[in-house]
Amino acid sequence: MRILIDIGHPAHVHYFRNLYAELSKKHDVIVTCKSEKIVEDLLTYYCIKYIPVGHKANNIIGKIYKQIYFNKCIYEIIKKNNIDIAMGCSASVVQASIFSQAKSILFDDDDQAVQPLTKFFVSPLADCIISPDTLKYENLKNAIYYPGYQELAYLHPIYSSADPFILAKYGLDENDRYFILRFNAFKAHHDIGMGGMNIIQKRQLVSLLSEYGKVFITTEDNIDKEFEKYYCPVNPYEMHSFMSFATLFISDSQTMTSEAAVLGVPSLRCNSFVDKISYLEEEEKKYGLTFGFLPHQFDWMLIRIKELLSIPDLKQQWQKKREGMLKDKIDVTSFWVWFIENYPDSEKEIRRGDFNFDRFK
Repeated sequence: MRILIDIGHPAHVHYFRNLYAELSKKHDVIVTCKSEKIVEDLLTYYCIKYIPVGHKANNIIGKIYKQIYFNKCIYEIIKKNNIDIAMGCSASVVQASIFSQAKSILFDDDDQAVQPLTKFFVSPLADCIISPDTLKYENLKNAIYYPGYQELAYLHPIYSSADPFILAKYGLDENDRYFILRFNAFKAHHDIGMGGMNIIQKRQLVSLLSEYGKVFITTEDNIDKEFEKYYCPVNPYEMHSFMSFATLFISDSQTMTSEAAVLGVPSLRCNSFVDKISYLEEEEKKYGLTFGFLPHQFDWMLIRIKELLSIPDLKQQWQKKREGMLKDKIDVTSFWVWFIENYPDSEKEIRRGDFNFDRFK
């Protein structure tokens, strides 16, 4: 089988790196990616050969133009390499496949309501959508829902183990309290009109946490000059190990908040997407692994942070919560491999109604 995987964001490298490794054992797999340094650095680190298709745009007009360009590039690669299945989280694999022989499989963990462009111009055109079952309420006709999160494709204990040497490398030990802050750029199409913490709130957060331990800040865009001394020097491929030992993770980002949650690290998120992202709502309301606050609830978040820091066995409590979550979830990569290798028969088997996902636990 000839498979194309398109990478549009650093998180996508992690989503698909284990899937790529498994599929490459039996199939011809081509990886395309947006020309973004962190994406290319991660692909190189994981020894994944890739074809860059150009840089993203930052404004809406540029994004429309670039989308047409990306579609053209992906279409040409599909045709040239006789691709059977084009897959990824991007619109390009879906829209380019329409005009080719390839079947498109879209991996999507966002609610349709928060991504209107995807809802109208991508999701209906995909041959199949693979989504966590927290989105089952949407009942999309072309979607398959599984009991898991995309973050478990690489942070499930089968694939992930924290490296304690990361602490010594950055001047820490297991008795140190430290906090990771992640500030988002809000540049994606679904981020229009949305936001996170403002500069005054960021200052308050840093000031509070500095009283309890060391603060590390990672940003999607350039770091504010006043926060440069808190810049997190950790390499992208080290971040999950570094996150595993953190006392708290605080962010206005979705994906990294979920990463911390599935690792059993208390995480708090403050942005306009709170109450709108189903998988994060489940991680909060069902498993108690994370907390979401709207920007006007920032002071409430500070109160919750103080409460968490007063718990003597905080890490142990969160690891128990993580264990409870993992009992309900599957080995996501194992399921994805089975589904892709057996597609379209795999889709038919699941739709018969008596399919048991426990085989992937």
